[in-house]
Parts: sequence; structure tokens; C-alpha cells
Amino acid sequence: MRSKTISRQTSETKIELDFAIDGTGTANVNSGVGFFDHMLTAFTKHGLFDLNVKCDGDIEVDQHHTVEDIGIVLGQAFHAAIGGKEGIERYATVSVPMDEALSTVSLDISGRPYFVYNVEGLKDKVGQFDTELVEEFFQAFTSHAKVTLHINLQYGKNSHHIIESIFKAFGRALRTASALNPNIKGIPSTKGSL
Repeated sequence: MRSKTISRQTSETKIELDFAIDGTGTANVNSGVGFFDHMLTAFTKHGLFDLNVKCDGDIEVDQHHTVEDIGIVLGQAFHAAIGGKEGIERYATVSVPMDEALSTVSLDISGRPYFVYNVEGLKDKVGQFDTELVEEFFQAFTSHAKVTLHINLQYGKNSHHIIESIFKAFGRALRTASALNPNIKGIPSTKGSL
């Protein structure tokens, strides 16, 4: 089972997180930030992962530390769970529509963190959620998962739809890239390591 449990505590957040790559799409998420919980649940469902997250964060300050720190811990958990990367597909590109919005996520489980985020036109907030934190979450995940991640919004008007299409595409891309392929022997790289 490719899975990892991580506990992380700082002066700003206390996080308990369990993540399994080879799951069933089961999420139990309580970050204290309702819209973010909804997005992590969509990511889990469409990635067919299993994710349990409990975060006590300083949301009386704002949501930034909670969202960013969950990105850090989820990235660490994925990096540990994927292991030596033998037999994985490695790459994936997935486009997901959400009504009028269309987002594309391209992913390489490369061992090299690199993040590209081309998303324009989000409103400042969806409900109480600060939409600038979407980029912060994915930057934190990318740095700690050690993956290359490109997120491109093709088009869209409704900020909720745009963000949800991104998280669903991210889940599906991560699932595809981390899938085991019996025809791939060893590490999928000419260098012999990732």
C-alpha cells in the first residue's frame, strides 16, 4: 500500500494527515475552511485516493497558514508514498470542464519541483475563501512532492467552477501519473533515477 501518515505542528497550525495513493476516493477533511474542504474532497474523489486531514489552524488571523501548510504536508505525504517510483506512468495531462470553465493540469513526477500557474480572472473570494490561496496551496504541494506541475485555465467565468475544475483535473492527473504500469520496468527515466 502506497500510503503515508504525517503529523506536523507549528505555532500556526497543527495537522494530522493520512494519504493513500491506491485508495477508493474516500475523504474525511476538516481544515476549518469549508470551501477548501470541498476542493480537497473533489481532488480525493476524482483521484481515487484516500485522504484524512484534520487541521487546527490560526484561521482567526486568516486562511493562509492552514491552506499552505496542508499543501506542504500533502506534498510530503505524496513524496513518501510514491516511494522509488519504479513502474509508474510518471506523466499525465488532464483537462476537466466544470460548466463554462475548462482547466488543464499537466504533471511530471520528476523529482524536480517546478510550478507554472496560468489562471487569470478569479474573484478575490469564493464565499469566505481567499482565491489567491489556490496558487499558494499548489506551490506548497509542488515544492514538497517534488513534482513538476503546470496548471492552465483555458477559459471560465465563475470562480467556484474554475477552482473546482482545477482540483478535479489535479486529482485525475496525479492518479494517472502515479499509476503502476506492468509494462514499465524500473524507473521511467533514461537517467535511471527520478
